[in-house]
Amino acid sequence: MKTYFTVLLLGFLIGCGSSKVEQEVVLNETARASSSTTTSIGTESDKSELTHANDVPIRSFNIAQEHFSNNEKVAEIMNFLASDELQGRETGSEGIAKAADFIETSFKENGIAPYFSSYRDTLVNFDQPAFNIVGFVEGKDPLLKKQFIIIGAHYDHIGTLTEENGDSIANGANDNASGTTTVLELARYFGAMRDNRRSIIFALFSAEEKGLIGSKHLAQKLKGENLNLYAMLNFEMVGVPLSGRNYDMYVTGYRNSNLAEICNRYAKEKLVGFLPSAADMNLFQRSDNYPFFSEFNVPAQTFCTFDFTNFNHYHKVGDENALMNFDHMASIINKSIPVVKGIANSPIKEIIWHR
Repeated sequence: MKTYFTVLLLGFLIGCGSSKVEQEVVLNETARASSSTTTSIGTESDKSELTHANDVPIRSFNIAQEHFSNNEKVAEIMNFLASDELQGRETGSEGIAKAADFIETSFKENGIAPYFSSYRDTLVNFDQPAFNIVGFVEGKDPLLKKQFIIIGAHYDHIGTLTEENGDSIANGANDNASGTTTVLELARYFGAMRDNRRSIIFALFSAEEKGLIGSKHLAQKLKGENLNLYAMLNFEMVGVPLSGRNYDMYVTGYRNSNLAEICNRYAKEKLVGFLPSAADMNLFQRSDNYPFFSEFNVPAQTFCTFDFTNFNHYHKVGDENALMNFDHMASIINKSIPVVKGIANSPIKEIIWHR
């Protein structure tokens, strides 16, 4: 009777136009209510741990995952972060301070707790007031929650440039309002569902354009606190789709780990592939993943859909929202949800670094 009532309630809420977050929470509760009849995953020795953690198999949330983010939600975030009002979000500027306020508000509204005493992690290695914004969702497993995954992106850009066709603002829509939006949407999902067994830190970095300064600061700080870091997953320039590829994103340091294989298994498609030019240009060391690899010596890699051929406005005033593909971005977000969830919930550390 309980299961029958829950199914009726789910159908009523979805049919009556409830919000997506409300629908997803009902899906969550429905899965939990029926967990006793759901096939468990893992080995026989894992099953007691999964039951103890009230784990929900990955497939329980396919509907919510596939439709969680959308064009409108992506546009709402992007249209602020890459607006002229923020004047290109240069580190230390009034514009990036407004972006920080926006990110902090998003965390608060979506149930993301501050990781430190506040969301603002002040940089000690920069000569102007600047800070990362750092929140987290604690894992639900009493043991695995002591292990952390960091989901990151930089939210700064390069400010203003010499005027070109009447425009001097380097809005940084692709670089990296797109990555920031991806992290905020992933945070919104996990803040609503709270179904991660490992703890997840959501970090938005300042001063990446000054030489990875924000991520270096946070990596050193967390290392000094002996954070048990499992992996760092970074999103950089995901605003336009790749062209002529049989995958949606590439990952830097592809040959250094089995991360692409893990991602594709959880995505149930070829979501992540190998871009030869990424290795040729040593992109692994050129984004905010690298300080975490340097400090922790754990898998730390960047996902990207910019391959230097599909977007002609890198570090130019033409990096505008009008050129972004919000449907593509929503798709990347939705396809990344089961990937992050799978990595966060696996009873073992699946990502292997080839040392």
